[in-house]
Amino acid sequence: MILNGIHWLGHASFRIDDEITIYIDPWKLASAVRADLILVTHGHRDHLSPDDINKISGPNTVIVCPASCAGGLAGDVRVIAPGEPLTIGPATVEAVPSYNTNKPNHPKSTGNVGYVVEIGGRRIYHAGDTDLIPEMATVRCDVALIPAGGTYTMDADEAAQAVARINPKAVIPMHWGDIVGTRQDISRFEGLVPDGVQVVVLEPEQ
Repeated sequence: MILNGIHWLGHASFRIDDEITIYIDPWKLASAVRADLILVTHGHRDHLSPDDINKISGPNTVIVCPASCAGGLAGDVRVIAPGEPLTIGPATVEAVPSYNTNKPNHPKSTGNVGYVVEIGGRRIYHAGDTDLIPEMATVRCDVALIPAGGTYTMDADEAAQAVARINPKAVIPMHWGDIVGTRQDISRFEGLVPDGVQVVVLEPEQ
């Protein structure tokens, strides 16, 4: 039930079908379902894709993003920073910190975010491009979408530690299978996730 309507579109891109249609980091979309809400975590091209955003945007679509991403986007764009909440229709969105601790790719100073989306009686956490960070200890969610491909984000070991820290009911690994991360990385992740957390490895939808 808590996983209903969660579609992995490859890499870090998801669509959530609930009371409204929510996209997170739409990229390389093969099909276009009209979005009510689009959430962008940061400005790298594999997360902020104006072409894909335009594909799924309509006159009433709301786009939420950090300040560093807002300049190239049109329409109803709402800027958010770590720690800030927004309510968009039936969805409550809270931005949470997302950054690297031992890599230069995603500095904390940039203000990149992950999101906790509360809708339909469940909380879904999209971690963005992040390492294992202390702020994860305060995240409460039912489903965690966690990068596990390494190189630019957590590797399998760190991602499993993040799951232990967050303690969701279910976790879906992401940020693998395209630019970085292999099925072997995800198999390792599956074996390291604490007992009691359901690991759901999705195939990317085309």
